[in-house]
Amino acid sequence: MIVSGHLSSPLAATSLINMYSKCSSISDAISVFNSSTDVHNVFVYNSIIAGLASNDLPLEAFEFYLKMRSLGVDPDKFTFPCAIKACSDVAELRNIHGLLFKFELNFDLFIGSAMVHCYLKFELMGDALQVFERLPVKDDIVLWNAMINGYVQIGEFVKALAIFRRMVETGLMPNRFSVTGVLSALALAAEVYNGRIVHAFSIKMGFDMGIEVLNALIDMYGKCRQLEYALVVFKNMIEKDMYSWNSIISVHEQCGDHDGTLRLLKGMLSSGFRPDMVTFTAALPACSHLSALMRGKEIHGYMIVNGLDKFGSTYTANAIMDMYAKCGSMKEARMVFDETRIKDVASWNIMVMGYGMHGFGDEALNMFSHMCEGGLKPDAVSFVGVLAACSHAGFLSRGQEILAEMQPRYGVTPDIEHYACVIDMLGRAGKLDEAFELMSRMPIEPNQVVWRSFLAACQLHGNADLAGVAAERVLELEPDHCGSYVLMSNVFGAAGRYAEVAELRHMMRQKHVKKSPGCSWIELRDGMRAFLNGDRRYPEEQSVYDELDSLTACLREHGCMIDVVESSL
Repeated sequence: MIVSGHLSSPLAATSLINMYSKCSSISDAISVFNSSTDVHNVFVYNSIIAGLASNDLPLEAFEFYLKMRSLGVDPDKFTFPCAIKACSDVAELRNIHGLLFKFELNFDLFIGSAMVHCYLKFELMGDALQVFERLPVKDDIVLWNAMINGYVQIGEFVKALAIFRRMVETGLMPNRFSVTGVLSALALAAEVYNGRIVHAFSIKMGFDMGIEVLNALIDMYGKCRQLEYALVVFKNMIEKDMYSWNSIISVHEQCGDHDGTLRLLKGMLSSGFRPDMVTFTAALPACSHLSALMRGKEIHGYMIVNGLDKFGSTYTANAIMDMYAKCGSMKEARMVFDETRIKDVASWNIMVMGYGMHGFGDEALNMFSHMCEGGLKPDAVSFVGVLAACSHAGFLSRGQEILAEMQPRYGVTPDIEHYACVIDMLGRAGKLDEAFELMSRMPIEPNQVVWRSFLAACQLHGNADLAGVAAERVLELEPDHCGSYVLMSNVFGAAGRYAEVAELRHMMRQKHVKKSPGCSWIELRDGMRAFLNGDRRYPEEQSVYDELDSLTACLREHGCMIDVVESSL
């Protein structure tokens, strides 16, 4: 074509530029453009601008648009969508928006759709809505989907749903992208009722066979804490991808089914999928909640072998560290902590709370001191950790000092959790009057957690009078919580006040409060085993109860009194 002189034809130059652009050979496309300077009209410019924009070269595309304008070549309705897509700042976009009125193209659907997308890219929802509302014809599904997703991104879920309904009312048929967009809004708004309506609509329209829609349904049901529905969608999927597995694993963890989280991780591996950091973000907390140290070590080992332990650096290290700390393996937690190059406040908090939780009060206080000496400012969580450590270790004076120093020295205002730690500390030490006095004068109204902690301290030290005050407040704040009745029953039973025990039992029956059976679990090589109070489900039942009797006898030999009042409820 070069030899025969065909490049002197605008049509030939345009065709060649389009061909090279679609083949991602941009250098050749630009070469053709530069070799056909005599025939540069709007069509040739449109082809090179579109080619560059479609190959993710927006800056270069916009340069050609500016060159076109400087040479006096007027853009047309095919130029503007690509030029708008290539805009890199708001000023460029507003300049083009003004030109649309000059060329009487401000009502063009495809240009308007491009404007909406670009305004949304710059998070200018008001401008996007203005363009959208002024378009006389809105029969472009992409335009509506952009508006739905735009509202989702800025957290306006009600408006996203309103746009979806409006689209359906206009007679425009939603596609799978419309459905995934509105499901995202419903998930974040936790609107399960409307979510089920959209689910039914998806089935009716046949969208429920698409993996993107099914993944969005799992996410929606999960965020609405509807674990059963999410699991049904997952199990009925013909094809699953990485996102499907990560979604259902995360849903189980969010809903508190930690054992199910680890079972699904095992199933994911059996299905040939390789877990990533999203997977482990859910799996590691599951190990923490179950104190499943073996599973946690297996996950950590897998991460090391596959190079995932360095991915995300501090965030990843914190997740691993937190797992070890909550499983009671402080040696491994400290090792991960020491190997973490960049430590944030969360890193230090994990170690402070871990040491405190497991009775290493001195280590917790030392860690807190080193954090402050290193220039990191402790936050509210730091003080919960260090005060809890003082409570568990019996460092009464130091705990009270830290509470008093929080605001003047560190600029952190104590909240209910901090006061709860100190009240628990005083209660453990038997200083019930001091604890009660602090509850009376603290600037925050004590909640049910504080009163329940105080009630437990009254039970521990046999103070039935203060226990009665605490019980009255607890039952006012959470009348349906069985634990409060159990605690109070134990206090009255120990004091020989059986009439009050009977009255509590009567109140529970009246309010239909049922005592949840005690539950514990142990980690075995083949998974977790849960045991309920009075459990008779396992073949090893006799061995389990023989061992329990042996442990009970051992406790009695060492002077421990076994309180059986609770079982009467």
